[in-house]
Amino acid sequence: MTRPLSLHRMSSLEIVQAMNAEDATVAQAVQQVLPDIAVAVDLIAERLETGGRLFYVGAGTSGRLGALDAYECPPTFGTPPDLTQAIIAGNDAAMDRAVELAEDDEASGPSMLADAGFCNKDVVVGLAASGSTPFVLAAVRYAKGQAGATIGLSCKAPSPLLELADHAISVEVGPEVLAGSTRLKAGTAQKQVLNMLSTATMVRLDKVYENRMVSLQVTNQKLVERAQGIVSELGEVSGQRAADLLQQAQNDVPTALVMARLGLDASAAQARLDAADGHVGRVLDSPL
Repeated sequence: MTRPLSLHRMSSLEIVQAMNAEDATVAQAVQQVLPDIAVAVDLIAERLETGGRLFYVGAGTSGRLGALDAYECPPTFGTPPDLTQAIIAGNDAAMDRAVELAEDDEASGPSMLADAGFCNKDVVVGLAASGSTPFVLAAVRYAKGQAGATIGLSCKAPSPLLELADHAISVEVGPEVLAGSTRLKAGTAQKQVLNMLSTATMVRLDKVYENRMVSLQVTNQKLVERAQGIVSELGEVSGQRAADLLQQAQNDVPTALVMARLGLDASAAQARLDAADGHVGRVLDSPL
């Protein structure tokens, strides 16, 4: 058994130093499973390329982290809202307050997936620090029954989730500074892995060119300026020219970028993108 830390006797600086020292080990734990994460990316990208959707399923902190990642994909990568979805124990009420009993509800996970029309094209990522949350296990079991792809992300091995899922990602972060508080290292580890799953998948789906978010949705002034910067830099045109091209392209960054790089008008640029199934990289890297 790990020797308890005397947090209650520590100064504020000592407490945060202890937490920081533990947090420093998280990236190392994630590094150990990068090959497993890459396999999961390939699996997710394959499903999404063939018309499937990505569902994150979790309870408590894990569920909220999944929701955060799912909800950020549309504005960041210009994806439809239903492409990346979150199934969280306790439903929307659990987003802003704890619904502790919901994680034991084995019926609601499958029901929520069924309501979302989960099918054999889709993929579920089950999130559970302990790897044993009944809500998550039931949802993953349902997804397997529908012939969907399943991925389990846990910070404990062995665990039922890792054994149940088609593909397992086990990030073993060790004991928490505050014993049992899996919103700490385990939460950080899950966030890192989720960042990788969604970002690498969207790169695979050509929502990124170079390292720029070329498919972002231009919905506020900050994003207007970011879009202009992307078109100016990657299109090798002035800021004013980038702004003009975006206006002609109705704020569609890929279209404006193709216009800038290939000297096309909006309709011709859009036709090039349509012929490449919307893949910016295919158009710009093979312009002929």
